[in-house]
Amino acid sequence: MSLIKTSEEIEALKEGGIILCHALQQAMKVCIAGASTEDIDLAARTYMEAHGAKPSFLGYKIKGVTNPFPSTVCISINDEVVHGTAHPARIIKEGDIVGLDIGCWYKGLATDMATTVIVGQVPEKVSALVADTRESLVRGLSTIKAKKTVMDIGAAIEDFLKPKKYGIVKDLVGHGVGHAVHEEPPIPNYRERGYAPVILKTGMVLAIEPMVTLGDWRVQVKSDQWTIITRDGSLAAHFEVTIAVTDSGHDLITPWPDV
Repeated sequence: MSLIKTSEEIEALKEGGIILCHALQQAMKVCIAGASTEDIDLAARTYMEAHGAKPSFLGYKIKGVTNPFPSTVCISINDEVVHGTAHPARIIKEGDIVGLDIGCWYKGLATDMATTVIVGQVPEKVSALVADTRESLVRGLSTIKAKKTVMDIGAAIEDFLKPKKYGIVKDLVGHGVGHAVHEEPPIPNYRERGYAPVILKTGMVLAIEPMVTLGDWRVQVKSDQWTIITRDGSLAAHFEVTIAVTDSGHDLITPWPDV
């Protein structure tokens, strides 16, 4: 599996990224107090399939987990960091923050993105968490260009978040994407010197995704085998885009859904 995508593949990924962004926007519209997580999931899946794309998370399997992922969108509420599942009994409430993580296959290529939605009114520290998590992604993206390194991305994210005393989740990282849902290289959101150095090259396609908490960085998996929550019960936020590395910077594969 090549980590470098051709120009033709990158153009197809951009087409898929636009569809994925619009599917996520449909999910965001439905993500209001009183909506079920199943409603949110259905909105994204309906749009995606109507435009020739296929959910990449639905039915996804990982080693050691007996049940495939049951949803199109990972819907993670409050202390759930990622991989929350959709269910008609899971209802969005006023004051929730909801992570929406979504991926699709289009023309045989995978894209991935996420946002965090604030439902109604929340305390200032919660809205700051969401805004700062998004901004940390912007800071990480600003470092990307050919001949820079994966650690440069994580360092920029860490340098923005650490002075604000947030928890930066370490057990979950960004990744390559395109030919598979998850590819090499792993992309930590902090300085991780335990990984072999990776130099960025033109044509690499990467999913950058800071996951940030109001408390400790440690996480654990719920009994459903999928939903990952903060160990201390603190709130978490998550943003993600897929990009292609260029000689002078990067091309956005998945447009920002909130712009």
